[in-house]
Amino acid sequence: MNISQRTVQGVCVLDIDGPITLGADGSEKLGDKVRSLLQSGEKKVLLNLSGVAYIDSAGLGELVNAFTTVKKQGGALKLVGVTKKLKDLLVITKLSTVFDSFDSEAAALESFAG
Repeated sequence: MNISQRTVQGVCVLDIDGPITLGADGSEKLGDKVRSLLQSGEKKVLLNLSGVAYIDSAGLGELVNAFTTVKKQGGALKLVGVTKKLKDLLVITKLSTVFDSFDSEAAALESFAG
């Protein structure tokens, strides 16, 4: 899994490429990245998951962890580019009610402004 970071309209966008799974290069990397963003003062985080073809239960747990961590710090974490497979998984696990998910980056960025 690779994570690249960019800032658009004051929102920190993390482009994730590759599976989010348990393992040396997996889910912990995402959590570490989110925690370092919070430490540097970022409060608005958008996860671009369009490059994520597969996510396992540990990866899903890491997404929830990241969401909770950001929320506790008074920030917001939202999702964009969620594949149909992941969208179905979020619905099955009832996490679709937890995460704000957007089809386009523009819509997601706009949601932070409101």
